[in-house]
Amino acid sequence: MSSAWQAMDIYTTAIIISIVVYIAVGNYAGRSVKRLDDYYVAGRRSPTLLIVGTLIASVLSTNAFLGETGFVYSGQAGPYLLFPPTAALGYIFGAVFFGRYLRRSQALTVADFFGQRFNSQRVQIVAGITIVLALGGYLLAVTQGAAVILQELTGISYHAGLLIAWASYTLFTLYSGSKGVVLTDTIMFLLFTAAAFFALYYLVDLNGGWSTSVYQLAQVDSKPDLLSWHGEVGEGTVWANPTEYLIWTLIIDFSWGLVYAVSPWQSSRHLMARDEHVVLRSSIWACLALILVQIFLYAGASVVNLSKPDITPPEHTMIWAAKNVLPELLGALLLAGIMAAALSSASTFLSLVGFSTNNDVLRIRSDDQQYQLQLSRLSMLLVGFLALLVSLFFPPSIFWLTYFVGTVFASAWGPVAFMSIWSKRITSAGAFWGITSGFLANVIPKFCDFMQWIDLPAYLDPILIGAVVSLVVTISVSRRGEVSLAEQQYRQKLHTTPIEERNNKRASTTTLSAFCLLAYGVLMPVLYYQWYITPYQSAGNQLLADGSVNWHTGEAMIILLTPVWMLLGFTVALWCIRRDYKLSAR
Repeated sequence: MSSAWQAMDIYTTAIIISIVVYIAVGNYAGRSVKRLDDYYVAGRRSPTLLIVGTLIASVLSTNAFLGETGFVYSGQAGPYLLFPPTAALGYIFGAVFFGRYLRRSQALTVADFFGQRFNSQRVQIVAGITIVLALGGYLLAVTQGAAVILQELTGISYHAGLLIAWASYTLFTLYSGSKGVVLTDTIMFLLFTAAAFFALYYLVDLNGGWSTSVYQLAQVDSKPDLLSWHGEVGEGTVWANPTEYLIWTLIIDFSWGLVYAVSPWQSSRHLMARDEHVVLRSSIWACLALILVQIFLYAGASVVNLSKPDITPPEHTMIWAAKNVLPELLGALLLAGIMAAALSSASTFLSLVGFSTNNDVLRIRSDDQQYQLQLSRLSMLLVGFLALLVSLFFPPSIFWLTYFVGTVFASAWGPVAFMSIWSKRITSAGAFWGITSGFLANVIPKFCDFMQWIDLPAYLDPILIGAVVSLVVTISVSRRGEVSLAEQQYRQKLHTTPIEERNNKRASTTTLSAFCLLAYGVLMPVLYYQWYITPYQSAGNQLLADGSVNWHTGEAMIILLTPVWMLLGFTVALWCIRRDYKLSAR
């Protein structure tokens, strides 16, 4: 047996073993599914670790491990290492201003919540349709990503890889629903986090340590701005200059922050939480975990440039590193982690699209819980089969397809979601047309731009267009109508904190989690100063005459914003805890 075959065998074996584990766990979890609550929201009994695991695993898909790492490797390492906290704060704002109220509603899906909040079937249906369309597209992207991995490792055809990937996540999702998803997601989260960390550690150690690696990366001739705060811009890129890139990345970070806050595949995780303290704690830990996993992943992808700066296509960067640079066992762990990222997101999207098809769009109702479960599983199977058929004919473009569909909810749901909690004036008609107009105002110009029929400037990104249109339409339509008594009473009920949630001991534990944000805000700038800013400025002759760091550069100023972001998140969390969950002193 040749060494090449042996190498391929260990990678394939690691993936096969991990898939078997996921199927076994899904089968185990499925045995306890007796009611719709078990299938849709995991019985509403999930602890903090499982909620954090499913939040991160569902958002870090093949787009992160293949698409974004390829993007970083190609020239955008600097901004992707510097900006993660900007979007990650969306978890905390989402939990405080939307997620805990969603949990309080006891809805089965987020679209179901909108239907209850506005006492309107059509609001629920249109929200369900956006879930089916957008998350169906996202399911397509992650399925294709998993197929690419299998094709690279085993040499099988791309279409055969699609069939295997689809069958893998369908087997452990269809039977167990959300109960299986949260368990397998958490296992996958732990796996790919460990894989990303150890891969980064090895790659950095291979090149002489952190400071030496950064110094060498700053001198890669083919990518001179790889580690700058704006990355590679100008001729040959999408952005003409650093300002244009800054506008683009801030819009993207803002929109992904809204995605983390209100999108159905993120906010629906709060419906599974054991209580509202779990909602708050998991949002804090998810914010920190997402930042760290992204840093591990993006730093690892950038360091691959020191081994080979011309990998084609760049989406295969981490696959190439796993097979050609890392030790076989560590490479196998990394590839199993990448596959886990694909399958975890796919299982989440499949379950949510299936749930919304049955519960929100078709609105099939029955007093027989077992009959409802069977219909839900059938809907999920049919939706998954349709996604498989489309993926067989749609060419893979992981990064841009995810960008196209992933941020739709920032436009379609962002304004309506927050206003549903905090506005007394939003009406059901305003919510319906706000969701509809935001969705269309995002998708139509984005599609036209993708097809190169129009050329939108960075400040007119379709995400921003959709969000503004949704907000304006929601407010305008609501002003022409009246809020019904049922809507007023439902909103008032949402703002009444259940007495069982007001507990000083649990509030103290939640507060302790919030203080970890401050600890991160203090520690990370120190580490960035030592391991990034100093060697980067040294390589580019940017240090001051006395050898100290020049704090007037973009990179240095951005790391100084980290404490500001973390203090903001801490302040919002602490305000929420003290206002709603601490018992008053007597």
